[in-house]
Amino acid sequence: MTDMTYVHRLKAGAPGKPIFFTFHGTGGDENQFFDFAGRLLPDATIVSPRGDVSEYGAARFFRRTGEGVYDMADLARATGKMAAYVSELAVQYGASQVLGLGFSNGANILANVLIEHGDLFDAAVLMHPLIPFQPKDNSRLKGRRVLITAGERDPIAPAPMTQALADYFARQDAEVTLEWHPGGHDIRSNEIEAISKFLVPYA
Repeated sequence: MTDMTYVHRLKAGAPGKPIFFTFHGTGGDENQFFDFAGRLLPDATIVSPRGDVSEYGAARFFRRTGEGVYDMADLARATGKMAAYVSELAVQYGASQVLGLGFSNGANILANVLIEHGDLFDAAVLMHPLIPFQPKDNSRLKGRRVLITAGERDPIAPAPMTQALADYFARQDAEVTLEWHPGGHDIRSNEIEAISKFLVPYA
């Protein structure tokens, strides 16, 4: 039987409220955004899984063969596993909406779940994502809300590729917001403000 679970932290929320998944960056863990998510949406069910791949001891959600070079077979495996995991927990907790937030590698697995499954998440925050391939069209993304935050000088997730991902979601008729800061692969205060504003409808 295929393993469809993750080491994770979970806080059950109030009935009829959203379920909010957070996905850490490379070398992070289930604690990286757990408390942050709880402050953003205190009544939501919060779930923070730990990536099931180790890269020299650093947790990730899928394998890569180099910086910005993905193991596409493992990305497909990880995407299917994550989609099943999210779906099961959303049903189990009777969530009104399914929300996601990911940073770096966590943003990449979340982005690929959106690309492949479209309507699984109602809204998603992608912090410094990198999708180094041309995603396939998915009509089920229509009307989904996506916030992308990024650094204009990010050496890991270059600005042109971030813009290309935002343009992709726009072509799928998703509701896309793009928030830039002038730095690199670091999280800055305007990103936090944009995320807080983006999530107001789900509080």
